[in-house]
Amino acid sequence: MPITTCVFDAYGTLFDVAAAARQAAAEGTFPALAETWPQVAAHWRQKQLQYTWLRAVAGRHTDFWQVTQDGLDWALEAMGLADPALRQRLLDLYWELQAYEEVPAMLGALKAGGLNTAILSNGSPRMLAGAVQSAGIGNVLDDVLSVESVGVFKPHDSVYDLVGRRFGCARGEVLFVSSNGWDAAAAAGYGFATVWVNRAGEPQDRLWAAPGQTLRTLHDIPKLAGV
Repeated sequence: MPITTCVFDAYGTLFDVAAAARQAAAEGTFPALAETWPQVAAHWRQKQLQYTWLRAVAGRHTDFWQVTQDGLDWALEAMGLADPALRQRLLDLYWELQAYEEVPAMLGALKAGGLNTAILSNGSPRMLAGAVQSAGIGNVLDDVLSVESVGVFKPHDSVYDLVGRRFGCARGEVLFVSSNGWDAAAAAGYGFATVWVNRAGEPQDRLWAAPGQTLRTLHDIPKLAGV
């Protein structure tokens, strides 16, 4: 079945989630961050994701901005960096995350090839709007879909249902791309064609399904989509 619709996870896939800590460290205002920013970024992301899973299992949904703040608070405490000014700067920068360098051209190629393009993310609508605007990619996206419309985080099936509801496409017409192996695996089990963008070279998660393909960057997505 030909691909008609390409859907992307946002954070870690299109947007570099380490960019906030890296930029804050480079500014020089917070010397303690100079050597520790990679650990802060890693802890922050790990807890952010863990809190989405725990809230989904417990039926205690909140929006992604809350779990983003909660994850950062854990990370800063773990690294002994409980500085309110640093916390605020990191949160401010999270609204302006940099897109990976290949993202604009890749999305442009998909649109030029006549495909639907969208984001499907745990992010809240306001967070996603800020990231899309900051990256300047709104003109190559047909829609930005947030889990807030169903009130549960990925990988619940109701999140992936949003794609067919929006574009009227069959599951087999969708190419879903995520930097999270568990997300790509769950989407594959749902029936999407999937790509795991494994930038860090991590082992594959042992789940009920597996990503259809694995890449290190997004450069070859248009080719895989048949463009």
